[in-house]
Amino acid sequence: MKKASFLTSIRQDKTPPEESSSSLAALWWIKKGDWNKAHDLAEADKTSDGNWVHAYLHRVEGDIGNATYWYTR
Repeated sequence: MKKASFLTSIRQDKTPPEESSSSLAALWWIKKGDWNKAHDLAEADKTSDGNWVHAYLHRVEGDIGNATYWYTR
């Protein structure tokens, strides 16, 4: 998916594009302002991408200690 299409979907759509990975969908939801949906997706994604997104979400939340944990996974 191209960046422009992703950003357009955030502005126009009610759900992430179907072809989105869990990590990309989590980033989509955080841009929509739904931290809980984003966190649920990132937490369920056991890949390294999921760990990075999970860490980012905890940085957004302000929980730097938890973010550091997820960055090291």
